[in-house]
Amino acid sequence: MIVLTRLNNKPFILNAELIRTIEENPDTTIMLTNGDHIIVREPMEEVVERAIEYGRRLRSPFPALD
Repeated sequence: MIVLTRLNNKPFILNAELIRTIEENPDTTIMLTNGDHIIVREPMEEVVERAIEYGRRLRSPFPALD
């Protein structure tokens, strides 16, 4: 799960495994596997970095020590 921000500045949590595509035109639009789309404040690169980090934590053989 990753924390993102809607255009109205409200944070929400998104299951990163549901992301199908991410576009920036100019707002960052995330298309989900179920066809829904979400527009967020974070730049496309930031969403990608958070999704990659989520995948790494999920597949890590050692639990995070936060």
